[in-house]
Amino acid sequence: MSEAVLITGGAGFIGSHLAERLVEKGHQVVCLDNFDDYYPAEVKRGNLQSALSSPCLRLVEADIRDQGALRAVLAREKPQAIVHLAARAGVRPSLLDPELYLDVNVRGTLSLLAAAREFEVPRVVFASSSSVYGLIEGMARENGTSCHPLSPYGASKVAGEALCSAYAETGGPSVTALRFFTVYGPRQRPDMAIDRFTRLIASGQEVSVHGDGHSLRDYTFISDIVDGIEAALGASLPGYNVFNLGRGQPAVLLDVIRLIEEGLEAKAKLRFVPQPPGEPPLTHADIGKAGALLGYRPSVSIEEGIACYLRWFKGQPG
Repeated sequence: MSEAVLITGGAGFIGSHLAERLVEKGHQVVCLDNFDDYYPAEVKRGNLQSALSSPCLRLVEADIRDQGALRAVLAREKPQAIVHLAARAGVRPSLLDPELYLDVNVRGTLSLLAAAREFEVPRVVFASSSSVYGLIEGMARENGTSCHPLSPYGASKVAGEALCSAYAETGGPSVTALRFFTVYGPRQRPDMAIDRFTRLIASGQEVSVHGDGHSLRDYTFISDIVDGIEAALGASLPGYNVFNLGRGQPAVLLDVIRLIEEGLEAKAKLRFVPQPPGEPPLTHADIGKAGALLGYRPSVSIEEGIACYLRWFKGQPG
């Protein structure tokens, strides 16, 4: 019998793709989402349109900070695992409203871990971020690179990881924290660079490029990330563990824009602007640990991933 999995933030970009994968494999999936105002709720509802056609999926509208609602879901659904993706997203917006980010991402994670321990959920997978590292030289390693985040968002993920470690080591569920590196693909959030660049280039509008355009990002395609989450769910890892999930091959920003131009057959109107605070010039994941212990093997190149994303983009209404 397939296990029941609760996905917090289940109507988001990553959550909806994970939900589709799990219901295809026969798991009972509960997606919990509060449909916050970071981007339109109708976009999120559209994300789940395909998965909701399956009798294996249920959608619950609730906030992870609402202990009563969270406890009711766990009591009713009795999940064997939780994938905690719910968070207030975005590096730059977190500089403007740090209190909200800490409330949702830290207090919300504390609420979830406490409920998971109360209802004896054996496993939690926690969505962390490459933003925990801050400025790096070379590859970021889980056990060898210090975390010095540059934004309240990154700091909230460091705090979330610390809570996960504390609960895992003091009688709570085992927790696997996954540090995602620049996830992209169909249905990605409209504020994310690849989606934003694509819309601007397609409509002939000006594209703001931070710095000189040679920043490096470890862009990771959504299907590779879902593979990593699925591997973490299936792994028997006691206590607390942390893994990088990236492609392991950073791409230059201007090269990514060129791929979008080629796919759209349109020329970008570039305007170079100063690098904003909070965003490092390099992200680069060492994925050796994830490969060794989770069998994580990302397979989608940036060229293949952009092409797949553009096929999806061209098929959207309007």
